[in-house]
Amino acid sequence: MTSSSIFDWTRLIAENIWLYGGAFVLVLSILVFIHEWGHYIVARLCGVKVESFSIGFGRELFGITDKHGTRWKFALIPLGGYVKMFGDVDPASARHLNGVEEGDATGKMRPLTTSEQSVAFFAKPVMQRFAIVLAGPAINYLFAVFVLACLYVFYGQPVTPPVGTSVIGGSAAERAGFQPHDEILSIDGKQVRDFDDIRREVMVGLDTERVFEIRRAGKVIKINAAAERKEEEDHFGFKHTRGFLGLISPGNALQIEKIVEIDGKPMKDVDVARAALLKGMGMIMTITLDRGLEQDKFIIQPLAEFNGALKNPDDMNYNNLVVANIDDEVFVRFGVLNGIGAAVRETIDITRSTLDALGQMVTGTRSATELGGIIRIGAIAGDMAKSGIIALITFTALLSINLGLINLFPIPMLDGGHLLFYVIEIVKGTPISEQIQEYAFRLGLVILVGIMVFANLNDIMQLIL
Repeated sequence: MTSSSIFDWTRLIAENIWLYGGAFVLVLSILVFIHEWGHYIVARLCGVKVESFSIGFGRELFGITDKHGTRWKFALIPLGGYVKMFGDVDPASARHLNGVEEGDATGKMRPLTTSEQSVAFFAKPVMQRFAIVLAGPAINYLFAVFVLACLYVFYGQPVTPPVGTSVIGGSAAERAGFQPHDEILSIDGKQVRDFDDIRREVMVGLDTERVFEIRRAGKVIKINAAAERKEEEDHFGFKHTRGFLGLISPGNALQIEKIVEIDGKPMKDVDVARAALLKGMGMIMTITLDRGLEQDKFIIQPLAEFNGALKNPDDMNYNNLVVANIDDEVFVRFGVLNGIGAAVRETIDITRSTLDALGQMVTGTRSATELGGIIRIGAIAGDMAKSGIIALITFTALLSINLGLINLFPIPMLDGGHLLFYVIEIVKGTPISEQIQEYAFRLGLVILVGIMVFANLNDIMQLIL
């Protein structure tokens, strides 16, 4: 990134600090509350006393204590939260108390009473502890499904037909044999419902060869294609590696005045280009567009029934070639049950794509520098807020899925680490010793801090280099 780019980025953030920072804190606080509320409500149902429910870490800013003795509070550092249950030494449940202080000034410890043990987290049966810990990630997933389902029922799911209306010349799609108007039915046997499914599969798949089942002129055929690996940089300077196939989605039209060649033949002016297009209606042709700094080739098959405007100088689309008469995006509204089904499918697809991308980072197929921290998340949250409330709500659901997934990883300090210990306890019949758990949690803390430092350094380095 150049010095001028750094200045532009800094100015953008400075001018929108309340938008970017506010959107990030708002979204994160909502998701942390949802996650911790999952732990809280199941703990209460299991008869565990919850001492505190904190949004954020560090010094308390303000809070209230409810009739059950739970302190609900907001803390200074709004980057997470926790629920501390009775009997635990710390919010991570790494160790538990062997007693409590006497009520006098001596500070002596006394054993827990029977009634105190009955409300202590550590004293509950292992299956109840398992349920309490699992409730956090689980409710993140349920929340995401609920949000997406509400959007699909009341607003509609944006759907772009899975049709490649044209093919970029020289791309992987052209080399594989794709043609204009091919409808993609499935990829590696997985049904494709809209064009975003194609983008997701190709983007995460990088340069892996896939089997595409397509419908062409009423016939179903299969094409093997491997996308090209490309590195892109967004307007903040963050780099992303993705697979690029070269199919153009519906809803695009081409400006005739920018056409410089048709099938390799130079077009000296707009009228010559228009005449050549009208002559070639219904046939596959290759056009070259002048985009200023570069020229791009597209393989198209314009259809006469959609391009009558080319003959009428008074028509507003006289100078635009319609590639295909398919809406670029339609909003499909579902009934309640179908909306929930669509939300579940989307949640599963996002989870699978995230796991694929993380797996590629582990194996080295994808650069680990794409792992982003709070700076990148805040930037995306701000962009979504600028795009509108629907985009921000959708992003919140996406982040909720990722928060739930990450917390299921079997790393001590995370919920998944606790769940792993409980599974071992169920299998062996006795809990892992508290000392071993404490060492494991210390290791988990080192791992998590290392990942956080690495991710945020990635953000900083990509912004300044």
